[in-house]
Amino acid sequence: MERRQLLLFLLILGTAFWGVSYSVTKMAIGHFSLNIFLFYRFLLAVMVLSIVFWKYVKDINREAIKTGFILAVPMFLGIQLQTTALKYTDASQCSFIAGLTVIIIPMLKLAIYRTNTPLKIWIAALTALTGLFIIAITDKFTINVGDLFTISGAFAFAVYLISVEKHSAAKNLLYSIVPMFAFCALFTFCIALTDSQAVWLPKNDTFWLGAVYCALFSTAFMYTVSNISQRYLSAERVAVIYLFEPVFGAIGAFFILGENLSWRLLLGGTLIFSATIISEVNFKSKKLKMLIRKN
Repeated sequence: MERRQLLLFLLILGTAFWGVSYSVTKMAIGHFSLNIFLFYRFLLAVMVLSIVFWKYVKDINREAIKTGFILAVPMFLGIQLQTTALKYTDASQCSFIAGLTVIIIPMLKLAIYRTNTPLKIWIAALTALTGLFIIAITDKFTINVGDLFTISGAFAFAVYLISVEKHSAAKNLLYSIVPMFAFCALFTFCIALTDSQAVWLPKNDTFWLGAVYCALFSTAFMYTVSNISQRYLSAERVAVIYLFEPVFGAIGAFFILGENLSWRLLLGGTLIFSATIISEVNFKSKKLKMLIRKN
């Protein structure tokens, strides 16, 4: 298996972890502090990744710490805002709106860097969003406070993915992964200190199991794979792959909660898969390239 194909597989696997994490996070937080949960999520991720990437951690320099901080700010905001959104809106609607990242990225690139995105990426993005719309839209679709949090988080994630793409082209981001999560842990710790009613050591198994799951799979695994993959894949393509998340969320609900797989999920999931193929396939064949060269 080629490196590019392996990274695509690992990214899709990561979206499966993310899809399940919606329900895991909602159950784990319950009536506990959101920021206490996120603090332990990031802290555990730092501990695990410090062991896994020890050879990079021991050689961390000021530049790696600076890059970690730059990446931590939009990633922290994205996770913070979209986790908060789950308190005010349902998961399917949150997933759909979070998918706007796939459109926001090329728009930001065009506005800030004057960098135009290939037409096939725009087609893939619109196809994937159509799939998400089919999955998530209901008769009661409305814009509420939770949706606004999710939209803001989508912008933050778009900035994060563009930043990763920019920095990964010039340096090895493995040196910055642990500092990035360490800053996120610090941010959530500082916010949690402002909550006088926060319980720092909840006596609840679901809380701790949720924190461990999100730390290992939704945070440490997924963001590490994402950072590495963007040396070989553009931010737009990674964002399209992220749109598998609500599909896996619905599949997880089918097996865990016994919910039915509707025609919406099957049709929408097919469109999202098609969008991923569109974003990855090179439509210029070798014969076409030969003709262009001859002319």
